[in-house]
Amino acid sequence: MRSMKKLVAAALCAALLSACAHQAPRNPMATWVASPNFDERRPVVIVLHYTEQESVEQSLHTLRTANSGGPVSSHYLVGDDGGIYQLVADAHRAWHAGGGRWGTITDLNSASIGIEIDNDGREPFTEPQVEALLRLLDDLATRLRIPRSQVIGHSDLAPSRKIDPGALFPWRRLAEAGFGIWPADDAPPAPADFDAMRALEQVGYDTSHGDATIRAFRLRFRGDAATVLDDEDLRILHALTLPGGAGLLQPAPR
Repeated sequence: MRSMKKLVAAALCAALLSACAHQAPRNPMATWVASPNFDERRPVVIVLHYTEQESVEQSLHTLRTANSGGPVSSHYLVGDDGGIYQLVADAHRAWHAGGGRWGTITDLNSASIGIEIDNDGREPFTEPQVEALLRLLDDLATRLRIPRSQVIGHSDLAPSRKIDPGALFPWRRLAEAGFGIWPADDAPPAPADFDAMRALEQVGYDTSHGDATIRAFRLRFRGDAATVLDDEDLRILHALTLPGGAGLLQPAPR
């Protein structure tokens, strides 16, 4: 009986130690008075990248070690065969975005999920890869309650530094599935007094980068790297900023 009590006591002690090991750190300066009114920190943006490397194997190595700028990581990597790899837990802060801004968010690593896509920047994205990405986006948006419109590219938040996921990325395809934003085909032209720079800021862009911001916008919505806005760009920006999403392409019925 005595040995049984010892075993039970040891098991309870191990369980308590295990529970303590998984608790969030507590400030020793304060008296702990627990409240049940909290939840996990949640990301509010999903940032898409391309790897600009030659294989999943190479990218998995890089995302667990470093590139030329130092240690890097992302939450997920999507292979060109549709394989999905997770490298960092959703609740943790991966090192994928770097410096930049989207809307009022200036620390994107703390507020986002990063998804790397196996692509060298010169080739089309494969069908299995896009299908896998759509499944992953649906899972993340549903499970983490991330707004489906808040799917952006690395170039959107860091226009002076980045061009990924590049001009070949199928943003319209994503919008048809309900992710990100895209102008409706029948959206009207912009009015004569339309303020394009204000509209860019309304969408989320940091316009302090000048031509680089316009290039990032064109990469996403026109598929080129031009740095001058034309009438079609104004029509797109007007559509993206109409109240209530009136000018946006609506997702295809599921």
